[in-house]
Amino acid sequence: MYLTDTIAAISTAVSPSGIGIVRMTGKEAVEIADKVYKGKNNKKLSTQKSHTIHYGYIADGEDMIDEVLIMLMRGPHTFSGEDTVEINCHGGVYIVKRVLEVLIRYGARPAEPGEFTKRAFLNGRLDLSQAEAVSDMISSQNEYALKSSIGQLKGNIKQKINDMRNAIIHHTAFIETALDDPEHINIDGYGEKLRSAVEKLLEEIGTLLSTCDNGRIIKEGIRTVIIGKPNVGKSSLLNVLLGEDRAIVTDIAGTTRDVLEEHINLQGVSLNIMDTAGIRDTDDTVEKIGVEKARNHAKSADLIIYVADASSVLDEDDRDILRMIQGKQAIILLNKSDLDKIVTKEEIKRQYLLLNTVDNSEEYIPIIEISAKKKEGITELEKTLKEMFYEGKISFNDEIYITNIRHKSALNHAFESLKKVRESIDANMPEDFYSIDLMDAYEELGNITGETIGEDLVNEIFSKFCMGK
Repeated sequence: MYLTDTIAAISTAVSPSGIGIVRMTGKEAVEIADKVYKGKNNKKLSTQKSHTIHYGYIADGEDMIDEVLIMLMRGPHTFSGEDTVEINCHGGVYIVKRVLEVLIRYGARPAEPGEFTKRAFLNGRLDLSQAEAVSDMISSQNEYALKSSIGQLKGNIKQKINDMRNAIIHHTAFIETALDDPEHINIDGYGEKLRSAVEKLLEEIGTLLSTCDNGRIIKEGIRTVIIGKPNVGKSSLLNVLLGEDRAIVTDIAGTTRDVLEEHINLQGVSLNIMDTAGIRDTDDTVEKIGVEKARNHAKSADLIIYVADASSVLDEDDRDILRMIQGKQAIILLNKSDLDKIVTKEEIKRQYLLLNTVDNSEEYIPIIEISAKKKEGITELEKTLKEMFYEGKISFNDEIYITNIRHKSALNHAFESLKKVRESIDANMPEDFYSIDLMDAYEELGNITGETIGEDLVNEIFSKFCMGK
């Protein structure tokens, strides 16, 4: 009953705006709307065709609240699969709240976070991966995250998972049938045929798992750490990228003691960017802690932006940083290039190759001359960032990216279960051993689409959605 009663919520941001939308869905949605809607010639919504829009007023008895357009949609051809009424009113904070209060007074109840999408899932309009894509679309912060979410909403993950589950259930059903009826179904030598199918499944799951890092970058942004010696212009660079004076900038070396983190978007590339303490040997206890934090963040970064001072000779601290960025995605910025240059691109590249101890001596690390003070070279930096992460590394054709940690976990478990099947085949174990692990993999993959997921986890997933969606 709780999942079939009529719910209502404000579906637009609660802030002054041109239009606000209050959504209501459930078996009594049209009946409740009739009680509060005042149209021309006493028109009743219950007598109108589905997927039509009607002009009129929302009223609480004789008290007129707002002039509205009402969209009437009857199930099952709606987002939730139920009768749905969307009230388009003026977007004042007080107005949309009053409209919602009236709907609740006449029989609706306040929707829980994500309940509209939850009902779409429970009514078979979406699978769980598509439902989660709805939430990801709303929270997407760049073009690539949006495109990935749209692909998932269209069902690219659902189709891939269903294909793999169908293959697993086919072999499981054959084995179970053969074990139940050995007189008529010969299972001899089936292990080799099954092994070939398992290898293909392992390859497909492995391919999906290999996209997880790129998927995380698409969804959450690139973990970017700015490092360099004190007073080379790291904080000035951050302020330029942000377009505001967020970090303190002085001529005193060691001003930045802790990590300052901000989120920025450069030409569609999302960066979770951290300004860190200057790296150098120091006897200052607090500064030492900041330097250690800088080193630790650099180890786990997706991208390191190393800022060097083009107007000063390279010293041992610079060489220490050049060692740190070996084998990492990195960009070297020669800041203060508007001053008399002592360090050139050729010199810093020569030093990097000289200190290189890993087998990537031919790897190209972009070196860009900039002036954070005069905002020169920033366009080239933005262009380089985009090329590094989205040309040849992440593309948006028909490729699927795993952006959800829950999906990654389920894929990992399915992968391990299929490895056990392969091990059982190689060890010539009885066929019923194959079925146990095959069904484990089947169940784990079903967790992604929601076909084998428990009610508690469903509730937890949708509780993280925004209100009104």
